Amino acid sequence: MKLIVGVGNPGRGYAGNRHNAGFMCLAHFARTHRIELNKKHGKARVAIAEINGIKLVMARPQTYMNLSGEAVKPLVKKFSIAPEDLLVINDDLDLPAGKIRLRQNGGSGGHKGIESIISCLGYRDFIRLRIGIGRPPAEESSGEISEADTIDYVLGNFTPEQKQIIDKVIPLAGEAILCFLTEGLTTAMNRYNQSQL
Repeated sequence: MKLIVGVGNPGRGYAGNRHNAGFMCLAHFARTHRIELNKKHGKARVAIAEINGIKLVMARPQTYMNLSGEAVKPLVKKFSIAPEDLLVINDDLDLPAGKIRLRQNGGSGGHKGIESIISCLGYRDFIRLRIGIGRPPAEESSGEISEADTIDYVLGNFTPEQKQIIDKVIPLAGEAILCFLTEGLTTAMNRYNQSQL
């Protein structure tokens, strides 16, 4: 059994935010495979499905981003998910828009949703599919970005130019998820980590 989690903030007001790239990717993947995330389990909306003979649970936490682990931990426990069978999809400031990257293990990179999942699970060696959203433009005067600017950026919507890129990245991320499920992590990393739109 695999568990695929897309992290983000629930509610229409956040739907188009850069921080919700994980939600967007999971929703597209579900639609592509005619799966509805319409069951409630604890603090998540879930679907239990089978793709190409592989059983999986798909989940969208209904906590806010910073509490994502509270939704993920009960699912990991209920379905006896091993670390190598947990894939978390999240936005990433350190990747340019148009870039995706699969990796196993590592820290949170300052991502509050990943921090919460690591904290709740007590380990970090699960798989992440990072969706690049780029960084906010540096302030002309100092060249530095404050934490408030970063928060405003991730909770802001994609610019029209970024949206065009993201609309192409999301299907690519879906292909990477399917590759991970059917051919394994190493093949998916080799095939998609170099992808750049």
